[in-house]
This record gives sequence, structure tokens and C-alpha cells, in this order.
Amino acid sequence: MPLGLVWRNLLAHRVRSALTMLSVVIAVFLVCTLRSLVVALAAGVDASAQNRLVVQSAVSLFVSLPLAYQGKIEQVDGVAQTCKLQWFGGIYQEPKNFFAQFAVDHDRLLDAYPEIELVEGTRAAFEGNRSGCLIGRGLAEKYGFRVGDRVPLMGTIFPLADGSAWDLEVTGIYRSKASNVDENTLWFHFALLQEAMESGRCRMPPSVGVFVVRVAPGADSTDVMRRIDELFENGPQRVQSTTEAEFQRQFVSMLGGVPTLLSSIGGGVIFAIFLATLNTMLMAGRERTRDLGIMKALGFGDGVAFGLLMAESCLLCLGGGVLGLGLAKAAEAALSVGLQMIVPFYVVGPETLGLGLGLSLALGVLAGLAPAWRASRLQVVQALRAEG
Repeated sequence: MPLGLVWRNLLAHRVRSALTMLSVVIAVFLVCTLRSLVVALAAGVDASAQNRLVVQSAVSLFVSLPLAYQGKIEQVDGVAQTCKLQWFGGIYQEPKNFFAQFAVDHDRLLDAYPEIELVEGTRAAFEGNRSGCLIGRGLAEKYGFRVGDRVPLMGTIFPLADGSAWDLEVTGIYRSKASNVDENTLWFHFALLQEAMESGRCRMPPSVGVFVVRVAPGADSTDVMRRIDELFENGPQRVQSTTEAEFQRQFVSMLGGVPTLLSSIGGGVIFAIFLATLNTMLMAGRERTRDLGIMKALGFGDGVAFGLLMAESCLLCLGGGVLGLGLAKAAEAALSVGLQMIVPFYVVGPETLGLGLGLSLALGVLAGLAPAWRASRLQVVQALRAEG
């Protein structure tokens, strides 16, 4: 097959070829980006620990539980450890500086979440400093935090009575070994929060958002959840125990049909670009009718005519696909930073890149199939008369 003709034919209409390729670039870029967002949304669910449960109010996640529940939960067979977890929701400097903050049992956090690995500072420094906090690498990079820095947080849910800020000290910086714990979170002593609530410095009743429960080795998580729920069936506050995966899934479900919408948009984009590419190849096939007739008159077979149009379509789409993949990968760092508070684990992974490349090839094959088949069925006399 005279492959030089493929390149010559593409260059014969440079603007049309460039615009078609650009449309494929945009389509592949969008598909890879949207799929990466969907994968990132599900990453926390997929990486959830199998031996960790979350106990929350049966009424709502926004209803707090009594502190006394912790000791009772720890007496349930199959429970190895509990850890308080309270969303804080403070403001650092100005409202736009939003990041997750949790008050936790400082002496249990690293046991409850072994995914947290300190890269600066020590466990002893964090646990021994009442105003100490741990921050993820993402926060450290974004705001320039270093061990020893002060982090003033203005309370919104838990404001101090005198209007001052909660003054925390960075005692450690961590990285996450799994995608269910992100690196844009601040953890500090629940004891500091509890002390303020009990003393009246913070005018909120002593309570906690959820309890994280570590299941003992060999214990059945489902059975442990049932026992915990039954324990408080007639208590002052009924609870609902879930696996960590289900708890994470609740947050994804808060986005409604966003993952489905993103996937639908990607599918719609690909279909639209398929029609545009198909139109381009149909035009190219019609323009080459006379040339194909001459080639067949010279002895080239139907397979050569079919291959020329298919090769042109595939080269056009694969070229655009490769550029689209490169653009998606190049934008990965910027999008990861911009989306880290909403989608903390955005990355364009190898599977997504492979999908993008496969879609590009499939697009080329499907768009070129009809004109290539028409070219292979052309009769020499009809082809020469077409533009004769």
C-alpha cells in the first residue's frame, strides 16, 4: 500500500485536517479529564479500610453524639479501639482558605489511621502538645506551613466566646499511604476542644460528631455494627454504624448524579466528534474518487483503496488522541491543585490514558469504515466518470 499517499492526502487540505485533529484533541482531553474526576471521586471508597467502622447519629450526620458513648462502644465484643472525630470548620485568614479540619483523640489517631505517615515532626511532639496539630503535605505546600508554625483558626461551628482565634501549632507534617485519607487535612486535639466547651470558652455542649471504630482481628464487622446499633436502640441518641466504605460513599452520593453526568458528557463529546470525523472522511472519500479509479486502473486492488482511507482516518484520530493525552497529562498538576479540596486524589492514571488511546483508535476505525468500504467497492469506469 502506497503509504506516502496517506500523508499527501492529509496535507492536501491542511486546515480541514488540522481542525478535525483539534476536535479529537479536545474530545480525548475532556474524556480523560472527566474520567479522572470520576475515578478520583470513587478513590476514597475503593481504598477504605476493611477493619474500620464509623458510628454516627441515626438521625443525621449533623447531629452530635454524647461523649459517654465512646466508653460503651469500647465494651462491645469485637471492638479493638475507638477514636473521636469532630468536623471543626474553622477559617484560616479568610473564608476562601477552606480546608478540612478535624478534632480527634490525639493519642489514638495514628493507630486508627495507619495510612498517616509523618514525614516531618514526631508522634511524641504531636501527642505531647495540647495545641499541636498535624497537617498534610498538600496544606504545607499550599500555605507554606512548617513544623513550629502557628495556625490561627477562627471558629464558625465552634467560635470562642471572646471572639479570638483557636491558636494551633504545627507539630508534624504527614503524607498519606492510601487515597481514603487526603493530604489536605488538619488534625488537632479533641481534648483542646472539649476543654473549651466544658469551661464555657466555647459555647457549645460537649459532644462529638462520629466515632471511628477499629474492629479487632478476626471479628465480623457486620456483627460488630449490629451490636453497637442495638446497644443504643433505646438510648438518648440512636446510632447508625456503617463501614468506612459506606460512610465515604455517602459523601459521593451528596453530589447526586455528578459522576453519571460527567460520564454522560464524555460520551456525548465522543459521539459528536465521531460525527465530525465521519463527515471529514466522507468528504475525503468523495474527493479521492477519481484518484482511486486511476489506482485501480493501474492494478491496485480493492484492499489498497480500503486501506488508504482507513489509514488516513486512523492517523488523523490517533494523532489527535496522542496530543489530547499529552494535554490531559500536562494539565494534571494544575487541576490536582485546583481541585484538591473537592477531589483530593485527581490523577490521570495509566488506565485512563489507555482508554483515551483506545477511543482514538476506535474513532478512527469507525469514522473511516464507511468511506473505506465505499472506496473498495468502486468500479473503475464509475470512478473515472465521477469527476470526468
